[in-house]
Amino acid sequence: MVGAGTLAREAHRSDWLDRAARVGLVAYGVVHVVIGWLALQLALGDRSGKASGDGAIRELADQPFGLFVVWLIAVGMFLLMAWRLVEALLGHRDEEGFTRSRRRLTSAGRAVVYGYLSWAALAVAADLGSSSGGTDSTTAKVMNQTGGQLLVGAVGVVIALIGASLVRRTWTDRFADEMDHKGLSGRSGTVYVWLGKAGCAAKGAAFGIVGGLFCYAAATHEAQKSGGLDQALSEVLHQPLGPLLLAAIALGFAAYGLFCFAQARYFDR
Repeated sequence: MVGAGTLAREAHRSDWLDRAARVGLVAYGVVHVVIGWLALQLALGDRSGKASGDGAIRELADQPFGLFVVWLIAVGMFLLMAWRLVEALLGHRDEEGFTRSRRRLTSAGRAVVYGYLSWAALAVAADLGSSSGGTDSTTAKVMNQTGGQLLVGAVGVVIALIGASLVRRTWTDRFADEMDHKGLSGRSGTVYVWLGKAGCAAKGAAFGIVGGLFCYAAATHEAQKSGGLDQALSEVLHQPLGPLLLAAIALGFAAYGLFCFAQARYFDR
């Protein structure tokens, strides 16, 4: 009789998981390209869109065949979440000790992000978007609890560390670990790597700003100072040379989306 552990390991190595990851990567790429477009519009003076994951999904929903695309994103993000959850439980078996634990924890964190995007897409597709609450009100509720400021500050530190990790990836090329040799060779491979580098740098900068906003909100007890990606990009816009910096970040997000498309084509776990 085949044990549960053996079945789980076979599931981790199965072709269906590869196909699920490819579909999810395409959906993830679409989200990043749209975020890049919205951020570029913001840099050019159009502030009607929300340059964040759920904002990108809502923007897609307003386009022709948009609802169909949003449903595909919901499914794709769910498949990515499933892949990362399996990886968190059973993956990185070639590593040992702390390194394996750290990478499995990273996979679990990615699963949470993909799960949120899947839920956001489902909410848009089902017309369940929220009209109240949001990051500010949630942060305010947390900060009003005992130890709330410390918790919000800790969240900010974690987000900032994620940003630093993304920037670090631009120097180690770890973002390309799940692409096969064919996808990384030749001129096209060089282009893919640089798309990934630009994307990781842009995402790292954005995460760093989001983390800084949370830390500032915790230090000043001003929940409205915290915020997500859209508020972070707005903060960039108000800095010296803000439009140029924001345009660079926007192009970086779009570049990461294109890298996701390449990764889906040459995916290799």
